[in-house]
Amino acid sequence: MRYAPGSAFSPHTHSGGEEFLVLEGVFSDEHGDYPAGTYVRNLVGSTHTPASREGCTILVKLWQMDPDDQMRVVVDATQTPWLPGLVKGLEVMPLHSFGPEHVALVKWSPGTVFQTHRHWGGEEIFVLDSVFEDEFGTYPKGTWLRNPCSSHHTPYSREGCIIYVKTGHLPTSAVSLSP
Repeated sequence: MRYAPGSAFSPHTHSGGEEFLVLEGVFSDEHGDYPAGTYVRNLVGSTHTPASREGCTILVKLWQMDPDDQMRVVVDATQTPWLPGLVKGLEVMPLHSFGPEHVALVKWSPGTVFQTHRHWGGEEIFVLDSVFEDEFGTYPKGTWLRNPCSSHHTPYSREGCIIYVKTGHLPTSAVSLSP
């Protein structure tokens, strides 16, 4: 979502919750100002009045929260340390976890390959920088991917990249989880 400089929304309620990552500029509401690199998670039923004085671009996700998850989260990713990933060449910045849901930023060094894995609760990826890849395609900066429940892939990055990744949050009721 892109906000022009000086734009604002009327007060509104997020019945299914809201989370967003500020990609450019500064997003604001009555709770604060959130510059590029800030991850915010507003609770199910929360109300706010968003605006942007200078303009901004945000990646926003709606209606994907467990109503029992009642923790508001604000993470400044420009000040949060990266942690070692599961394979050499990966660094991870956890943003939030609740039950099977996990949200993180993942930094890939050039030439990193991750093992083949399955997403029992689905996966969504947004490429923040450079190029992310798997056996199904090549995804440059700005690409959004949604891999359904029980999907699998072998991701890698020849150039190195940074991605936003959310797993375990998609409904599994219509999918058979048997091998």
